[in-house]
Formats: sequence, structure tokens, C-alpha cells
Amino acid sequence: MGFKVAIIGRPNVGKSTLFNRLVGKKLALVDDTPGVTRDRRVHAAKLYDLHFDVIDTAGFEDAAASTLPGRMRQQTEIAIREADLIFFTVDAKSGLMPDDRTFAEVVRKSGKPVVLVANKAEARGAQGGMLEAWELGLGEPIPVSAEHGQGMPDLRDAVIEALGEERAFGENEDEDSDEIAASEVLIGEDIADPDAEASYDDTKPLRIAVVGRPNAGKSTLINALIGEERLLTGPEAGITRDSISVDWDWRGRRIKLFDTAGMRRKSRIHEKLEVLSVQDGLRAIRFAEIVIIVLDATIPFEKQDLQIADLIIREGRAPVIAFNKWDLIDNPQELLAELREKTERLLPQVRGIQAVTVSAETGRGLDKLMESVIKTHKVWNSRVSTGKLNRWLEGILAHHPPPAVAGRRLKIKYVTQAKTRPPGFVVSCSRPDATPQSYVRYLTNSLREAFDMPGVPIRMALRTSDNPFAGRAKKR
Repeated sequence: MGFKVAIIGRPNVGKSTLFNRLVGKKLALVDDTPGVTRDRRVHAAKLYDLHFDVIDTAGFEDAAASTLPGRMRQQTEIAIREADLIFFTVDAKSGLMPDDRTFAEVVRKSGKPVVLVANKAEARGAQGGMLEAWELGLGEPIPVSAEHGQGMPDLRDAVIEALGEERAFGENEDEDSDEIAASEVLIGEDIADPDAEASYDDTKPLRIAVVGRPNAGKSTLINALIGEERLLTGPEAGITRDSISVDWDWRGRRIKLFDTAGMRRKSRIHEKLEVLSVQDGLRAIRFAEIVIIVLDATIPFEKQDLQIADLIIREGRAPVIAFNKWDLIDNPQELLAELREKTERLLPQVRGIQAVTVSAETGRGLDKLMESVIKTHKVWNSRVSTGKLNRWLEGILAHHPPPAVAGRRLKIKYVTQAKTRPPGFVVSCSRPDATPQSYVRYLTNSLREAFDMPGVPIRMALRTSDNPFAGRAKKR
């Protein structure tokens, strides 16, 4: 097994920049604003020949536990307990601050091995801050520039010295390979045999993104699902900024949950940081397979909720709706009937979408939610044989043939499934451009009903088959 490193320090010393440098990707949001990071994020990292997990943490601030900075500090303290090694990060450019000395004492009391990282060492005047860092009593400061990648060989040597060679080079698994392999099947893969109906594979990790407006209860829902206070929550709207991934096991199924920042209307987004947060959330949606749309049951189906749902459907992800805060509803039966009617009317493009009432606070409905997720994932991965599809098409054409356009009858020859994730079908016909969209929708809805494919996007592409004899008469 590899070891785990927690990067800690006061706000704005460059912890997330160092985290991104070690994992080799721009995963954590970085901005000049202090306190961008709020949750702790864990990812596989590499420092030359050293492989380990690295934890990005919120800036350490001295604050009451009930406040947002206080709850952020609790998350950092959990990271310290989980870690085998601590990168105590200071800003060499600005020098030591009172908080640096306070939290150096916290780190000393933890008893964990520490590497003192003096970041921003490329800046003019950083030498003075470097010398000051000796005062913390945490050993020799290692000058680095996380932004420019300077000082990484010295950081590697300091890690080996702090842990010892045996611990530093212990066996570890490169988790990136799993993630890369998973990302390669994002868009959906064609199956070699078009007539094969592949069986559902429940051994692969399932990637789920949780999205919604600010304060809908996304982080609280994930904490309730995994049974621990893994993500920072509270009454304040917009606490989550980064898209944080959490590994989890549900009834033996491996799951990767992505928490995302709340998405507001574009007109209300003014800060650069919120723009970055929303972009990070969109990346999480594209990486996910299932997207749980968390709606506040007390104010559901606002315009922004529908825009989020439409985005997910256009991306080809499989949506599931969670009506959260159900414990606050006084007339549940009446409201449930109303919500079901609204869901069918407002989201016709995913007719039959799974919609579950839950309460993240009380834990109600969580198993039902996950059962709906698995059911939707199976539909999203489903494949229908060409034989069955064309028997279905014969019945459709006999019952409701395509209309004549400009006096000429449209001819539909056959249909086949080209891909899964989401299900995509190709219809061979005489004049694709002239086929009315209303008839394409009719085919899609009939196919959804005939082969039991509720609640997922269905792609229907019309193609004409080339006539090999076209144009011969003209040549003569």
C-alpha cells in the first residue's frame, strides 16, 4: 500500500496549486482569492518515482466550530488524522503570519512526520520568508514553486527522509489507470456484434454526479449516502466550490460520487470563482454516467432546474431526480401527484424518468434512490438486437406509416442500434432531411415503450443508403 500526504497551511499559500502539480491535472480550483478550497479532496499523485495519495485541504483558520471557517478547519483536522505525512505549506513571498505559528503547533501535536514546504520561492524577496520559516521548528524549509514546478527534486528527497526509504517506496497501486480506463468509455462504445444483447456488467465502478441549484442539499445527500461527514455542509448557500469525488461501496457495487457546486442562472454569476466552480461541475457531469438532479421539494422545478436537466440530457448522461427535504412537506401525497405530473410534462425527452422523494437530513428514501440509479444505469447500457428492432418497425409502419412530403411517400427500410450509453439508433430511409421531426419523435417514443427504456436520452439518427446505380443514366 502507498502512503497518504495531507497538504495543509493557512489560506492562499498555494496548497491547491501544489496539489494539482502532484496529481498532474488541474483538478482543484485555483484563484488569487483566499479560501477557495473548502472540502478535502483526495487523489492519486506522483513525485518522480514516489506514488502516493495526496489530500488537498481548506486553509487552516482559527475560528469557532459552528462557523463555516470552523467547519472547514474540522475537515482539515480529519485530513491530518488520515495522513501518514504532512506537507506544512507556508508562503515564502509574504513570510510567516501568526496563524502559521499557531497551526505549526497543531501539526507538532499530531506526531505525524512533517515536510515544511516554502512555496512561491521563485518570487523576489522570498529568501527572507525562507529564513523565517526555520522559526516554526518543523525542520529545514524546502523551497518550491508549485506554479512553475521548481524544487520538486528536493521535495522528493525530503519525503524519503521523513518517511524512510522502505515506507516511501512501499507497494502501491496506480489508481490513475482505473480512472483513465473509465474515462475511455464515457461517450459509449459500439459492440462488435450488432445482434448481441450484452449482459449488464456490475463489476465496473459506477460514476455518479450530484447536481442542482445552490442549497438544494447535494453535499448533505452524499454524506447521508456514505454515512459520514465527508463533505462540508451548512445552512449557507454555495459552500461547495470544487467537484469533489468520493469512493463508496453500495451493496457490493463500487461507486464514485461527484459532489458539485450549485448552479445558478448565468445572469446571476458575476465572480470569476463561481464561473470556475460551475465549469468544474460541468466537467463532472461529462465524466459521470448517472447524474442525480437534487431538487428542493419546497421550491421544485424552477427554470434553472429545467436548464440543468436539459444540459444533462444533451450530454447523453442518464438523469435521476431526487426531491430532497421531503421531511419539510406538509401534504406529501398531494404534492407527490403534482410533482409526477410536472415531471412528465416538463421533461418529455426522458419520458418515464426515475424520480424519488428523499430526506438527506433524516436518511429517508436513500436506498430507493440508489435502486432507481441502478435501474436507470441498466437502461442506459441496454442493447436491442437488430432482429427485434425490425420486427418492431414492421408493426409501426403497418400501423402508422410515415407521411408523404411534397406528394412523395417517405420510405423507411430498416433500423439498427449503433451504440449504447445512451442508446443510439440508426434508421435507414429514403429522404432523411424531409422526414418531419414529429414522426422521429413518434418513432422514439414508440421504441422507448416497446423495449422498456424509460428515463434515458435516446438518440435517433436518420441515414440514407447510397444507391450504387445513381448517376449512371446521366453518364450515358
